[in-house]
Amino acid sequence: MSRPSDLSPDDLRRTLGAGLLSFPVTHTHADLSFDEDGYREHVAHLSGFGASGLFAAGGTGEFPALTQAEVSTVVRATVEANAGRSPVVGPVGYGTATAVAMAREVEAAGADGVFVLPPYLNEVTQEGLYQHVAAVCRATRLGVVVYHRANARFTARTVDRLVAEFDNLVGFKDGVCDIDLLATLNARHGDRLLLVGGLPTAETYALPYLDLGATTYSSAIFNFAPRWAKEFYDRVRAGDRAGVQARLAEFVLPYLEIRDRSAGYAVSIVKAGMTAAGRTAGAVRPPLTDLTEAELAELIPLVQKVL
Repeated sequence: MSRPSDLSPDDLRRTLGAGLLSFPVTHTHADLSFDEDGYREHVAHLSGFGASGLFAAGGTGEFPALTQAEVSTVVRATVEANAGRSPVVGPVGYGTATAVAMAREVEAAGADGVFVLPPYLNEVTQEGLYQHVAAVCRATRLGVVVYHRANARFTARTVDRLVAEFDNLVGFKDGVCDIDLLATLNARHGDRLLLVGGLPTAETYALPYLDLGATTYSSAIFNFAPRWAKEFYDRVRAGDRAGVQARLAEFVLPYLEIRDRSAGYAVSIVKAGMTAAGRTAGAVRPPLTDLTEAELAELIPLVQKVL
């Protein structure tokens, strides 16, 4: 039985912003069912590398391909396998009623925070987006992080309104590269709202995002090369531009060249990276597709260099 989190929303904000964020992949068996044992072992392994937070079943964890019941199972497994070493943030999404129900389930599973992914399919107004996030914030006492991406594109005015009304709205993850918005939010709410770099393969943008007030970012690479990912983050925070640029050229840019060959590979290549590192997490679920055998063969020596 998971215990309720004892982290206040403000504690969560400070803790997440102090280090690198991990977004674990969700393991699958050959029939694509959830491999809970493999996943728990993976979370326990990652927990030894000093991430400041684990976002369970997020985008890298294939949230859209999981059932609501599976999300609860994944979050609970994360809490138990992590054993309090880092805060765990659980996802909510789809329509507002479903997101509210999921927020309550995430809290009951023992998570320390809630991650609001874009609502599925709907085209939304700013008022509708406000109402959606407001309903989630009202449904939980946990700290809430919103994801600015796809159809969930916030204006500064909407964020201002949410920050003013909900003390438990503590984070804003940018997956759009909206520089004007980030600069505005940092100027207005830099001491109140955690800004998170959330573009795919966020290492690529880590230095400029730091200048905009984003002290942390989501690292999918942390799944298969956690030591390298943590060292890269430490160089970003130290302002070691030469060191960061060298690592981008050595690993990240060739990795991106493979990632960009097909839609959805931002997730698929992470699972392929797990295979390349000898820690296979299984295949991605449809509608995503795995890398080809030739692409995996190309990735393996690249990953081996950073282990």
